[in-house]
Amino acid sequence: MLLAKHRYRGEARWSLDGRLLTAGTRLACLLTVPRSGLVAALERCLGPEGVPPEAHALAPIDENQEVWASGVTYLRSREARMAESQSADVYDLVYDAGRPELFFKALGWRASGHGEPIRVRCDSRWSVPEPELALVLNAHFEVVGYTAGNDVSSRDIEGANLLYLPQAKVYEGACALGPGIRLIAGDAWDLEGLPVGLRVEREGEVVFEGETDTGQTKRSFEELVEYLGRELPFPDGVLLMTGTGIVPPEEFGLRVGDEVEVRVGELILANRVS
Repeated sequence: MLLAKHRYRGEARWSLDGRLLTAGTRLACLLTVPRSGLVAALERCLGPEGVPPEAHALAPIDENQEVWASGVTYLRSREARMAESQSADVYDLVYDAGRPELFFKALGWRASGHGEPIRVRCDSRWSVPEPELALVLNAHFEVVGYTAGNDVSSRDIEGANLLYLPQAKVYEGACALGPGIRLIAGDAWDLEGLPVGLRVEREGEVVFEGETDTGQTKRSFEELVEYLGRELPFPDGVLLMTGTGIVPPEEFGLRVGDEVEVRVGELILANRVS
């Protein structure tokens, strides 16, 4: 089941498998429901209309919901951040530490959806896309689904000083999510092993491609969720990016006009750099 969000007749509307939910339905309200009752709650909200072709895709998140992210969860991420940083040993310590790196990424109203633009900072010389599985957690910290995420990052800014990480990670156009939320019925931890891919085209040419799978992460999703919820309640639910295992080489950087495609399982999230 795919839960998606659209701009339709001037308002935001959610849909389930191509059928619009009733006007006023909000993800935040749905995520107050325990996972065992979510499908029934969604079915009660189903309307008779299908999603019209003119509807505009939006990021599958409500405006005031939070997106958090995880760092140094894959070996490739550790290697890349050690190479870029003047404090390389810190990333080595984080990779092997008992406590994971978690940080705030965006509010929902700042997230770009499928087909919407992403950006690189004007004061950054070296920015990259980071394709990630994003878990969707309800208010009870149950994983109810997942979506594809792009944690766009300014590697030169973060590498200059670790305290600059918020500026490297949190800015306009740095977070993309979509195209929808794939709801899951089974064990959420079975998502470890999902294929993840990245493709960047520039002027019609492929300038970077990479693939991995979520089974390559050092941190289990259960661990990341547990640490996120230790001292932070999320009464409206929360989305948690789980880190990237694909990092382009040092000679690659995003440019305005690049077409970026992130693949997580069967979900494809495409954005143009503006």
